[in-house]
Amino acid sequence: MPILNRIADFQAEIVGWRQDFHAHPELLFDVKRTAGRVEELLKQFGCDEVVAGIGRTGVVAVINGRTEGAGRTIGLRADMDALPITERTAKPYASTTPGKMHACGHDGHTAMLLGAAKYLAETRNFSGKAVLIFQPAEDGGGGGREMVKDGLLERFGIEEVYGMHNMPGIPLGHFAIREGGIMAATDQFVIDIEGRGGHAARPHATVDPVIVASQLVTAMQTIVSRNIDPLRPAVLSVTVIEAGEAFNVIPRTARLKGTMRTLDRETREFLPEKLRQFVPDFAASFGATARFNYMPGYPVTVNTAEETRFAAAVAADIVGTDRIDDAVDASMGGEDFSYMLEKRPGAYIFLGNGDSSELHTDTYDFNDEAIPLGASYWVRLVERALPAA
Repeated sequence: MPILNRIADFQAEIVGWRQDFHAHPELLFDVKRTAGRVEELLKQFGCDEVVAGIGRTGVVAVINGRTEGAGRTIGLRADMDALPITERTAKPYASTTPGKMHACGHDGHTAMLLGAAKYLAETRNFSGKAVLIFQPAEDGGGGGREMVKDGLLERFGIEEVYGMHNMPGIPLGHFAIREGGIMAATDQFVIDIEGRGGHAARPHATVDPVIVASQLVTAMQTIVSRNIDPLRPAVLSVTVIEAGEAFNVIPRTARLKGTMRTLDRETREFLPEKLRQFVPDFAASFGATARFNYMPGYPVTVNTAEETRFAAAVAADIVGTDRIDDAVDASMGGEDFSYMLEKRPGAYIFLGNGDSSELHTDTYDFNDEAIPLGASYWVRLVERALPAA
């Protein structure tokens, strides 16, 4: 089954919504304009229930199928927030807000789910309930976690949940998915090192925390290369080094900051535990002290087996089996849809954005030609998961 004709009929309308969102980006939970427009459109479509303020600024719509009270309830999720980046696309609909930009395609995700909402509210060719989730604060704020904490899944009776994200480098008209971990856990750490400061001309009279920090950056890499099974992906990156204020002074302290990315629970638990032991002992060998501070981030985004196969089959209905990669490499990027998948079975799929700039860059733009594909996927997923009586 190719792109739905009715979706194609109002593609231009969906593109208009998308480009309007793009021109007015908002960050994290501060998505008042975007959420307000989403709420307004959902009510215009005739959704049976539209609720704002879930997870602070999220919007949820319920569309009932033809057979009231029959069938299951599934959730479809799109994210709404932008990024703190100054846009350089020079598009006519480019960001009108300096320092803010839709550089991850959430404008497209929101528009595609709105397109599906319009279609589903018109046709209702399914039994049960479709719950459409418009989430704030995916990029760093944990909006998915906040919606789950706010009772999203229980309040609306969601039994399965599905997500989608565009992906540059995957050809337009293709989908990609995998069972198990598809996006990484995104944990952070801070290491505070204390030595003994002094004159830079007398290093022998000091315990130089800059040396400790420099050696520690290299030594920490052996934890991944020599302590973790090479068949279990893991990334440990030091991204910030802070120390000193003057050319002729060896400082007393230094600080390292970084991230850990993992794709399974065992590795995720192992890394910080190992670092808690390793970091103080390593610093002590130089006569310094060090404190490792662990800050857990988004968990691993885990696709359940049956729902992954189902999502791949739905995508194949739209574009054909030869355009489905059902064993795509996992990404070491993170995704807070993981909080929903921790509570319910479901699947997260990638939609090809073609040969575009990379995500989170100032020249990225969502490919509007992908809109009918993504919207048709959402519609077909509901109709296949909740077949009409």
